[in-house]
Amino acid sequence: MNSKEKQLKEEREHLIFVRTWVKDKIEILKDHRGKLETKLKELKKASRGSYSEELETIKGIYSIADKNYNNYNESIAQPYFARIDFREYKSIQESIYIGKFSLGDENTGDEIVIDWRAPIADLYYSGTQGESYYKAPSGIVSGELSLKRKFLYKDDNILDIFDEGLNEIIIKSASGEEALVDEFLKINLEASTGKKLKDVVATIQKEQNEIIRAEKNIPIIVQGAAGSGKTTVALHRLAYLLYRYRNTLQGKDIMVVAPNMIFLDYISDLLPSLGVENVKQCTFETLAKEVLGIKLKVYSKDKKLSWILENGQSEEYKFVVNASKVKGSLTYKTMMDRLIKIVERTSGFNEDMISQNTVLFEGKEIKRLFFKDLSHLSLKKRKEEIKRYLTAKLDNRIKEIQEKTDFQYEYSIARTKRIMEDGVERRKKLIDLYNERDKSKATLKENIIKDFNDYFFKWDNIDVIDLYNRFYNEEEVFNEVTAGKIPKALADYMKKTFNDNLQSGIIDSEDLCALLYLQIVFQGINDKDKFSHIVIDEAQDYSFFELFLLKYFTNLNSLTIVGDIGQGIYSYKGINSWNKVIKDIFQGNATYMPLTQSYRSTIEIIDLANKVLLKQENEIEPAIPVLRHGKKPEVIKFVSYKNMAEVIDSIVDNIHTSEKNSVAIICKTKKDCKQLKDNLSKYSKYTWETIGDNHKDINMNNMIIPCYMTKGLEFDATIIYDCSDKNYTLNEEDIKLLYVALTRALHEEYIIYKDTPSVLIKDFE
Repeated sequence: MNSKEKQLKEEREHLIFVRTWVKDKIEILKDHRGKLETKLKELKKASRGSYSEELETIKGIYSIADKNYNNYNESIAQPYFARIDFREYKSIQESIYIGKFSLGDENTGDEIVIDWRAPIADLYYSGTQGESYYKAPSGIVSGELSLKRKFLYKDDNILDIFDEGLNEIIIKSASGEEALVDEFLKINLEASTGKKLKDVVATIQKEQNEIIRAEKNIPIIVQGAAGSGKTTVALHRLAYLLYRYRNTLQGKDIMVVAPNMIFLDYISDLLPSLGVENVKQCTFETLAKEVLGIKLKVYSKDKKLSWILENGQSEEYKFVVNASKVKGSLTYKTMMDRLIKIVERTSGFNEDMISQNTVLFEGKEIKRLFFKDLSHLSLKKRKEEIKRYLTAKLDNRIKEIQEKTDFQYEYSIARTKRIMEDGVERRKKLIDLYNERDKSKATLKENIIKDFNDYFFKWDNIDVIDLYNRFYNEEEVFNEVTAGKIPKALADYMKKTFNDNLQSGIIDSEDLCALLYLQIVFQGINDKDKFSHIVIDEAQDYSFFELFLLKYFTNLNSLTIVGDIGQGIYSYKGINSWNKVIKDIFQGNATYMPLTQSYRSTIEIIDLANKVLLKQENEIEPAIPVLRHGKKPEVIKFVSYKNMAEVIDSIVDNIHTSEKNSVAIICKTKKDCKQLKDNLSKYSKYTWETIGDNHKDINMNNMIIPCYMTKGLEFDATIIYDCSDKNYTLNEEDIKLLYVALTRALHEEYIIYKDTPSVLIKDFE
């Protein structure tokens, strides 16, 4: 038996030991959970729906016990994926096994398997053999790292082991250069994709690990090449942050903002698989609608992009694009600030508060509080603080005013005492005067309080949609707010489309920015509605105004922003420079962390995609593929729709033969998708599903999908439909769309066209 076989035998024996231990532990946990469940039922029955402190305590304990039970059950199949051998200085060497979840003995304190997020596990991801260290809560721990081992499972048994430095293989790149490649990573990348995004805790790379474990309270901007795993890294970062800050951070404190519902469905299994629950997941549009509480139907950014792609030659095209540019800019935010100033100026914040012909509080005092002392607060909060401040002084003001009434009645009472003899009639008169005085004072107080509340009530009736409507339909207001920055023809178009939409019960998604900003300024955001951390995915497709607004929803600017300028298909309004984001939105206080390595596609696929990327106007560095070779992308001409269906069927047959499953035909527009579906229904032997804007649950097999909806998705194989010179031109938008389409495939890629191929792929044909 050679050394490798001996080590493999030892590791398989260790796996049997761990599995036996885990199964014993599961029985203990099951019994404990069962007792808690019984106790819970008894307490619920006894409480009869009323609050019980003991019930709430047991609920919390049961939740933890249930989670542990499920984690241990999940861990039976593959309790760990790696091992490191590390010796702290002045200590003995330990073999440490790393898994998705920590598995330990509470009685002895021993950890059989440590959690991948634990500080010492950083040695597996970023440590180098020899002298090494990791950061622990107590400080730096130094020592010697002598082994980094990875386990390859098949049918839940260890098939093979891979030791760093021993199991790296030499592969030639497309340029002929030789490079070392992690064979374990290569095997994992060659596997077929599934319906959902999967965790990659076993194959996280060093550059990814640095992002995952970065500090929480500073914005991180990740420029990630296509296939670099930026989405996966961002979601694993959430799992890490919840582990590290587990005493103060929970899933409900985190929000993930994604480009569309399909994307949210695609990532839906990943966070729960990492033990992360109750995270809010939404699009910017759904978040804005929720905060605004509007019932209007939203004209989505994807529908608008679809219109733009299909109507590029129309007269209206330039108006649509330029209106989007304006509404997504920080200049538009400045315009909304002017609109807010108009409201402040005309809403009575500098008027005296008068009641009973008496000045309760001077307007100059209220104006000072509103415009100076409390100007850092939202309008609503300013109102609340001013009201609270003046309420504290109101009783004294009421007493001061009531003293005048006392004085008036004191004269009448004294006169009555002087001119009337003591007796029944005099006493009755005096009692009537006292009652009249007290009633007058009470009425006076009621009226003052009513006038006080009325003064503030008129501040509380600002409807942001009505205000926005006023902006577009009152010429004087529009001119003051825009300050001549919007050309008349464009301004007239923006006014007309806004009014037409509103009349039809529709709001353009790009108007949501302005409305949300106005709502935030006037009403503020309660601390309970803010999040401790926010992930923004595909951030290059957000406008500057949208990114600016999302800052309001997090404490301490704790954000992970991931995107790829090279995939900025909303180039008419999206982000084209991360430096500008850092400067204009975060005032220079953000960390830029690039991911340049692409793990998704083969060298041959990335080589073609990079040729298209280099035609873009930006200066993004091309993706560097992991050295994994595959079949060269095929460029195929079809002459008829029947011929096209035959070509596609043949491709799918070959893909299924190679034991791959997920296949997508990627079209440029929704119109192309519909045309293709109609023809495949006639001629293809396969059933195809067309993916639209409202899809939430998708089947990754045999899918027809518009290019702009594939962001973040990946497939075993893709077919780029009608990549002809008429469909994909040298236009910047077309270049980016094709780049996105070309970077979705893991293993095989086919490009089909009619008549003449696009100039973007002509050299590759």
